[in-house]
Amino acid sequence: MHNLVIEKIIINHLNLQIKPSQDIIQKHFTAAEQTQISTLMGQIESILQPKLQNLDPDENQRYGSINEANKLLVNKVFDYQNNQPSLKSPDVDWVEFNADYNDRKFLEATMTRMTSLAKSCEETKRMHDYDNYQNALLDYDYSKYKMGTMPGLGYDTKVDELKQFFPNTGGGNNNSNSTV
Repeated sequence: MHNLVIEKIIINHLNLQIKPSQDIIQKHFTAAEQTQISTLMGQIESILQPKLQNLDPDENQRYGSINEANKLLVNKVFDYQNNQPSLKSPDVDWVEFNADYNDRKFLEATMTRMTSLAKSCEETKRMHDYDNYQNALLDYDYSKYKMGTMPGLGYDTKVDELKQFFPNTGGGNNNSNSTV
């Protein structure tokens, strides 16, 4: 206990900013939740994959996407064929038209939900990344302190291995793409 008090006094005296971890996100997935999500994602992929198309650049150029005005045209034709079927063209395969229309609406709603989930996952991951990085910095500072106060216990090796990630401090090359 006495050594811990002395250590805290030395840390404060040296003005090291070693603070307890202050994680900004503390909601974590259990192993069971991770397994369940992975299983459900696999099921979704196996249902979707046989019906999805990946277009090459030429096909993307050829098919493009319909703009809002053209979507309104499609919707209006859909309404006419449902509400006034006597006015619909006999040259259109209306069963296929309706199937395309329903799939289009379903995929649009599904994409919106998936995009929202993907964005939330990305932003939540960013918070976990931030916490990990801040705690890694805290651990590095602690290791540097311990290396000076307790040489030969492995902190020197740890600091040598970690300082490569701090290229602007003479520690080595930074191979990280982090912007944090």
